[in-house]
Amino acid sequence: MPHYSGRVGGEVSGGLRLDRYAAERLKLLNRSQIKARILEIRINGKEGKLSHLVKPGDDLELLWSDPPSSDLIPEDIPLDILYEDDRVVVLNKAPGMVVHPGAGNASGTLANGLLYRRLSRGGSGEGFRPGIVHRLDKDTSGVMIAAYDDEALAFLADQFKSRRVKKSYRAIVRGVFTENTGTLETRIARDRRDRKRFTVSEAGGKPALTRYRVIRSWFNYSLVLLRPKTGRTHQLRVHMSYLGHPILGDPLYGGKDGLFPQAGLMLHAKSLALYLPGKEGYRIFKTPLPPRFFEVLKKLKGKG
Repeated sequence: MPHYSGRVGGEVSGGLRLDRYAAERLKLLNRSQIKARILEIRINGKEGKLSHLVKPGDDLELLWSDPPSSDLIPEDIPLDILYEDDRVVVLNKAPGMVVHPGAGNASGTLANGLLYRRLSRGGSGEGFRPGIVHRLDKDTSGVMIAAYDDEALAFLADQFKSRRVKKSYRAIVRGVFTENTGTLETRIARDRRDRKRFTVSEAGGKPALTRYRVIRSWFNYSLVLLRPKTGRTHQLRVHMSYLGHPILGDPLYGGKDGLFPQAGLMLHAKSLALYLPGKEGYRIFKTPLPPRFFEVLKKLKGKG
């Protein structure tokens, strides 16, 4: 991913907002792109915000998402659309669908499908970058939102960064909880021994907060409601594993299960609540539990 590392020069006096400094002085991105694409900010080694007033001598580290792909191919991929207008689309992502092209996934992704949908609605594909503000893992299903233009993307990204978006997940996990409700507040960092994994860290990494509530339990399994306040990579999977209750069907953090050896990842984004660009009022989008959940729940209920 593109990044910048450097020290603020003496030409800045009296304090200048970081977003303005990055756009006007460093000319890294324009203001809309900065709001939408800046992923990580560190100022003098500490996590920072775009509103921070920089001063001479500050050490800056910025990480942002890749620019629009010029070789993204539109593909007519069936999508379960919950809501759509000229600026955003809300959908129920199927399990197994990759969100964005990458190594080994050049086609068949959500991004390919969004480009096709944009073109079919009469929009332009020139410079189009699927405005994917938040991501769901390949095997996670459920509600997610994407933008069709940079301004809409920035509007949505600001809500996610300021934690004004309310997200609700359902998961089937292994084990029975001693407490039916709880909050996990940790730091999460990439696992140094396995770069595909993340882990709870005492010092490094990023803050992560998850609230949970047990809906129902069966002998050695539980159906839980998860409400993440932050959006770290693999956050819910890491937190459930850290509690000793890995999500059923999670190959990275839980391994194979004896009763359900063929189970896919039992994690579903059930609802998403936020404001839409250009619209009045708070909107809540909900999705039903997918068939794979009912198959597992039916078997659990049959066993008492």
